Amino acid sequence: MSGYGERRRSQAERDAITVEIGYALFSAAFAAAVLFGAAAGPALLFELPSMAEKLSLRAGLVLAALVFVVRVVSVLFRFRGGAQPGRPDRTGPDS
Repeated sequence: MSGYGERRRSQAERDAITVEIGYALFSAAFAAAVLFGAAAGPALLFELPSMAEKLSLRAGLVLAALVFVVRVVSVLFRFRGGAQPGRPDRTGPDS
């Protein structure tokens, strides 16, 4: 039932993937929280005009969501495309 060119992953490879997914999610959540705090913080700490408060909160939410998605995708693509031991087809040109 396996497709052409597929092979079973070792436990070490599965562990590496799990760790990388966890790192991607954690670092993305941290970056999104920091950006949300920077963008929406003034609206939460100070009394701003209604329109400025709404705009600040919405901008913080949109930017935080965007940064979260971009960070997760970039970390996982970097992991997928990087050189992996035992995979001669995935090494860099200088090796």
